[in-house]
Amino acid sequence: MQLQNFQLNFPKMKFLSFFLIAILLLQSFEEALTLSDAADSLTQVDEAGILGGLLKKIPKPKINCSHECTRRCSKSSRKNLCHRACKTCCLRCHCVPPGTYGNKNVCPCYAKLRTHGNKPKCP
Repeated sequence: MQLQNFQLNFPKMKFLSFFLIAILLLQSFEEALTLSDAADSLTQVDEAGILGGLLKKIPKPKINCSHECTRRCSKSSRKNLCHRACKTCCLRCHCVPPGTYGNKNVCPCYAKLRTHGNKPKCP
């Protein structure tokens, strides 16, 4: 009796396994085509020279943070506090805005740093 049930179910299992394998193959081909399209679009972007700039790690210029922060904090009423915060920002961003106040648009990283209270960190 069990042998007869197995013989009846065997074609169904064979069809089901074939169907599952076909679905997996279709998914892998679709993924390969998607990756191929992405590589083609990256090649087109790379021809424009944009991708090369994104993939290269551009070394940030070394600046004298101590000197720049002394200049930035020269008119501050709390020089030590200003200098300490400025040096932290300078070491992270490798940039200090010109002048003694404002001009943070020159260094976007410097302008984006915030304290835990969501106040601007950098003077």
